[in-house]
Amino acid sequence: MTPVKTYYEKLAATAMKNLQLRQIEAHYCPTAKDAAELALSMVASGSTVSFGGSVTLTESGMIKALQSREDLTLLDRSKARSEEEVSEIYHKSLNADYYFMSSNAISVTGELVNTDGTGNRLAALIYGPSNVIILAGMNKVTPSVEAALTRVKNTASPINAIRLRRNTPCAASGVCSDCQSPECICAQTVITRRSNQANRIKVILIGEELGY
Repeated sequence: MTPVKTYYEKLAATAMKNLQLRQIEAHYCPTAKDAAELALSMVASGSTVSFGGSVTLTESGMIKALQSREDLTLLDRSKARSEEEVSEIYHKSLNADYYFMSSNAISVTGELVNTDGTGNRLAALIYGPSNVIILAGMNKVTPSVEAALTRVKNTASPINAIRLRRNTPCAASGVCSDCQSPECICAQTVITRRSNQANRIKVILIGEELGY
């Protein structure tokens, strides 16, 4: 095992312990393939499933795996034919049995830190779906909440703004300027410090660099 893999395992063990203290179910998988298989095994046949926008879910093969399950009702906004249908899927997703997403950052102390533009992903994380399953590469684990917020502002958000072709200061400079741009993707920031419903939120940490 490489030093990086050993480091990831040790760091994940600490993070998982702290997530569990906050009533967040936590797992570690060495590869994205393992993580997608584990997550898929958590989803009961006949369930309604949705997911938020996530490079991690795409890179891990999670979305394709969900799309291949014919025994699920998948609320997939990529299949929507209009903005009205996208909005309808956003609202229906709040009643899903399972909601998949990643997290912009996770502190080793067990908090989830996420920023959104529309807020549909954060709404589902906070309330609605019976289960929220989060896949996150170990590159997103930070030493503290403060470091997590810095990561979101100056790593995740600028890269996502570039990916989404947004005309924002961070897309131009790579640095957050706390902008009020009409194309800003940072309208809402949520710190999840506890799941009051035990194990509703399930985090699968992955021993690879995934997403932004």
